[in-house]
Amino acid sequence: MPYVVYVPRDYTPSKKYPVILFLHGAGERGNDGLRQTQVGIGSAIRSYPERFPCIVVMPQCPADKWWRGEELEAAYQCLQQTMKEFSCDPKRVYLTGLSMGGFGSWELAAKYPDTFAAVIPICGRGNPADAEKLKNIPIWVFHGDADPVVPPSFSREMVDALQKAGSTLVKYTELPGIGHNSWDPAYNSAEVIKWLLEQRKP
Repeated sequence: MPYVVYVPRDYTPSKKYPVILFLHGAGERGNDGLRQTQVGIGSAIRSYPERFPCIVVMPQCPADKWWRGEELEAAYQCLQQTMKEFSCDPKRVYLTGLSMGGFGSWELAAKYPDTFAAVIPICGRGNPADAEKLKNIPIWVFHGDADPVVPPSFSREMVDALQKAGSTLVKYTELPGIGHNSWDPAYNSAEVIKWLLEQRKP
């Protein structure tokens, strides 16, 4: 699986860096190794590099696959390999994804809840039965209230399930008048990225 690793300009191995695993949407699938850097978090990094003093791992899902099963596991292995090659802080490992990657973020977080210090699933869908596994992770969910592709009810259901499971760490932002692209408002927000990088495993 091709993947791109973003490293801050002032990277030095003597310091430990937070690391973000980013799962792209269906439109960025392929094997060129680049498309997944052009939409979502990669676009935000190009616009605001100073907001990302961290390492970002951007794997690319094959054109005919989805972020589930083997592909999701391969993305996780891209993260693990990056953590071996670069100086990463294991207490500050984060997960985010948009659309198809939002679905994948919920699923991967439920599979490896002890890995991630925080998760930002954007316009995705999770399995409410996973709420028990996810309730101790800080999660900030984003969805446009006018999304014609993935209904916002999918995010509302997950937030509701987490709250019923006892989570006090879930936040939900539903963006009024926004369609499927709720990722640009999320990733281009200094507040959101600051929040993410402040989360830390005990």
